Amino acid sequence: MSRFSLDSLAIPIVQAPMGGGASTPALAAAVANAGGLGFLAAGYKTPDAVRADIAALRELTDRPFGVNVFAPPGPAADSAAVDRFAEKLRAEADRYGAALGKPRHDDDEWAAKLALVAELGVPVVSSAFGCPAAGDVQDLHRAGAAVWVTVTTPAEAAVAAQAGADALVVQGAEAGGHRGSFDDAAPGDIGLLALLQLVRATTDLPLIATGGIATGAGVAAVLAAGASAAALGTAFMLCPESATALAHREAIAGDGDTALTRAFTGRTARGIVNRWLRKYDRNAPSAYPDVHHVTAAIRAAARKSGDPDGFHLWAGQAHALASEEPAGELVARLWGEAVAALRNVNPAG
Repeated sequence: MSRFSLDSLAIPIVQAPMGGGASTPALAAAVANAGGLGFLAAGYKTPDAVRADIAALRELTDRPFGVNVFAPPGPAADSAAVDRFAEKLRAEADRYGAALGKPRHDDDEWAAKLALVAELGVPVVSSAFGCPAAGDVQDLHRAGAAVWVTVTTPAEAAVAAQAGADALVVQGAEAGGHRGSFDDAAPGDIGLLALLQLVRATTDLPLIATGGIATGAGVAAVLAAGASAAALGTAFMLCPESATALAHREAIAGDGDTALTRAFTGRTARGIVNRWLRKYDRNAPSAYPDVHHVTAAIRAAARKSGDPDGFHLWAGQAHALASEEPAGELVARLWGEAVAALRNVNPAG
């Protein structure tokens, strides 16, 4: 059974999966139908919800697509530290009329989701927060899936290559949302261009570059640096097919600074600086998904009320360059700009 190859893409642009946020079947289908590769995000969802998303996507396209899953987190954090942080958030729960959640350490139904994507013949399965075991990779290969692993350091790239990954999603520190690092206690903090070069020196696997890419010139730059494709997340968050909340859309369209923080979920992630991030960043423990469960209902209530200061505003460093246009048109425009940029570098090419 042949597995998906990046060479089969008409346009080497990937819509990055955005767990718990903007990713929808409509967005993934629009990107796929435009010649790129769309992704669904399985993170935080039940297996039944993921199954429904895959069915909905297949109603909209017959093109290949991917599903991203969260690898199991490391050992549970110091429960006392989590409890102390949770107590600091009690005022936020009162502010938004939401319940303060209970800390819980779980693996986001990892095994059930791997079984599901294998059962449904998903063409590409990517992981974040860790590398699947070699046996899991082999099981996915037997089901016909190509396996991509998100890496943030050369050492992580070597582990993923050893496990049998088909390609690596090389995530620079510019990227919005959670760092895909294997160990949140020491998340990779290398910029994308440097990381591409370092990973290329480690492995010959195909590389998908992600982090701070928002223009066709950015796509061209990572292709010139050795990537086989560019993955964009924040750039798609203003598309009408995305599920980005209005307050989040408005923040992305602005020029606010971004920062890395554990204040929302207990795992390092990049978002636009707001009141919550400024107030709680210093005290936030590395404790994922424990802190996520503590804050989830509060953040949902703030999002529903339209208050951008009460929930995570995940965004990459180039978020101000995102544009509000249909995803298919965005893919076509970015690729046209990328081709033009590459020709300007090599007019004879």
